[in-house]
Amino acid sequence: MASSEGFLTDEQREILKIASQDSENLSSSPKSPSSLLSDHHHHVRTPSGSGKPQTVGRYVRRSHSGKSVRVKKDGAGGKGTWGKVLDTDGESHTDRNDPNYDSGEEPYQLVGSTLTDPLDEFKKAVVSIIEEYFSTGSVSAAASELGELGLNEYYPYFIKRLVSMAMDRHDKEKEMASVLLSALYAAVISPAQIRDGFFMLIESVDDLAVDILDVVDILGLFLARAVVDDILPPAFLARARKALPASSKGVQAIQIAEKSYLSAPHHAELVERRWGGSTQITVEDVKKRIADLLREYVDSGDTFEACRCIRKLGVSFFHHEVVKRALILAMEIHSAEPQILKLLKEAAEEGLISSSQMVKGFSRLEEVLDDLVLDIPAAKTLFQSLVPKAISEGWLEASFLKPFGEDGDILVEDEKMRKYKKEVVTIIHEYFLSDDIPELIRSLEDLAVPEYNSIFLKKLITLSMDRKYKEKEMASVLLSALHIEIFSTEDIVSGFVMLLESAEDTALDILDASKELALFLGRAVIDDVLAPLNLEEISSRLPPKCSGSETVRMAQSLVAAPHAGERLLRCWGGGTGWAVEDAKDKITKLLEEYESGGVVSEACRCIRDLGMPFFNHEVVKKALVMAMEKKNDGMLDLLQICFDEGLITINQMTKGFTRLKDGLDDLALDIPNAKEKFSFYVEHALRNGWLLPSFDSTMTDV
Repeated sequence: MASSEGFLTDEQREILKIASQDSENLSSSPKSPSSLLSDHHHHVRTPSGSGKPQTVGRYVRRSHSGKSVRVKKDGAGGKGTWGKVLDTDGESHTDRNDPNYDSGEEPYQLVGSTLTDPLDEFKKAVVSIIEEYFSTGSVSAAASELGELGLNEYYPYFIKRLVSMAMDRHDKEKEMASVLLSALYAAVISPAQIRDGFFMLIESVDDLAVDILDVVDILGLFLARAVVDDILPPAFLARARKALPASSKGVQAIQIAEKSYLSAPHHAELVERRWGGSTQITVEDVKKRIADLLREYVDSGDTFEACRCIRKLGVSFFHHEVVKRALILAMEIHSAEPQILKLLKEAAEEGLISSSQMVKGFSRLEEVLDDLVLDIPAAKTLFQSLVPKAISEGWLEASFLKPFGEDGDILVEDEKMRKYKKEVVTIIHEYFLSDDIPELIRSLEDLAVPEYNSIFLKKLITLSMDRKYKEKEMASVLLSALHIEIFSTEDIVSGFVMLLESAEDTALDILDASKELALFLGRAVIDDVLAPLNLEEISSRLPPKCSGSETVRMAQSLVAAPHAGERLLRCWGGGTGWAVEDAKDKITKLLEEYESGGVVSEACRCIRDLGMPFFNHEVVKKALVMAMEKKNDGMLDLLQICFDEGLITINQMTKGFTRLKDGLDDLALDIPNAKEKFSFYVEHALRNGWLLPSFDSTMTDV
């Protein structure tokens, strides 16, 4: 075997010799071996003639594999290096008395526990919350989990993370993100934190553009949507643009929001529908799938496949609809009855359809038997024969017999009430088609049963909840008219109590029933149909542990939020045939005519003809703005007469002053003395009793 020295060049042998001599008196050496090697690194050539220069010491080497490796301190190399020159045994010893001692060579020791940054923990937690929200669509769960984190100072980061995660997903998630932001506004996340979160987004858009190619357009739409949803003031965009470099992509996103969306005609409707509108699961789609799979089962007889399809629907809370539709199909096709009963029995035995869903399915069918006999004359007889079979076979609980008499006949509900319910359903359907409020009021007066007014309210809202936004808006407008004409506040309160008591059953058919009921309650307060104290009364009349209590609390949060009036007025999209913009134009024109002509009676008549008492706060706001612009305090005389005649209520007066106060900063740009004039108007209003006592406390920051 060749000597090991044969592998070294003459220069390398010389270096090794010097290093060995110095190691005999290491404590007095002015340099370490590694320093010696560093001093000579420019003389070293590659071993084995690889042809590539290789440095020693703290410089980067090239291994035989061609990969870059960093040599360890004192010449101890990594893979593809020679190793430490003075290594004579398998262990490395550190002498703290050595003049060349480096504390960095000591092995790491873990002392105490690892410190964690609360912000890092928050960021990890919110990712899970957002992912779960995108999966479940539960706004209340997301809000609850965010609140439980207890780190509200970091909420701007949540805004940034929510929107940035939605940007890289489908339109459904983008819509869900906007819906969640609107729900969290003021109730969970403060307006200032919303603004901070969006500004962080705008600042980071250049980085986001690396992964999301159309990030500028998407962020522009998110900004426009936030303005339309009243969670960002329009002035925010102008202020943010001034704080950014002109070349920033964030400036481009702001310009898109302002020019492409917010300046377009009917921009609110355009922006709200851009991502497909509501994120709710369509009940009609689920019902259609259930009907299709049951028809296929009757044709094929494959029970296993039918159960698989039911499971695949993923709506275990809606299985009562499977039961109901299966039983109706068994009545329609009498020969399919054994087959249908077999499917329901197997689904119950497998635990696919729970016992509670089975009972509810039978109960749902029982409720519509009167209507069903029009198509299936023997429906009641068939139903009474199906119930004992299901109980005897063990897949329907015997407790279902409680609604039946001792002889098995269905107990007869009060005939007068059943007839009333049937007639009002027809009246409500006609109203949804005709939008004729006077005709509906006449129809109710002809029925002459005012004691059932609360039942009418329950039917009206329940029927509208299973329809589109247009019908929901029509229901809210109708409540306002009924309250003025024939319904007392007690009728309204009792109707909402009945609705909330049955909220859990309603949620079986309408997936987001709790949120929609909260919107109806909030809208009723905004429209002066209910007073805020009525919400407390409704809550006190609900049974203990009723889920409706949470709905009332949600409504109270919606009413207490900033800009609650505008947000709740637009909660159903204003789909009853009048647009908010049209109403504002009419108000402006009637005030201009009054300002030029001074005919109070004509102005009052025009306000009354608008037929929107819930929107009279806009009359107050525009009258005060016009008084500032025209320097004509005679507008106060008009407001005084409207107040004295009850045309504008104290709630609408207070709301109008509040909305003007919220926009004073922007108004001062056009009217320099706007704040001084507003203070004068407030003093005048307080002297004349126009405003609620609580309003005075809101003036502290003007």
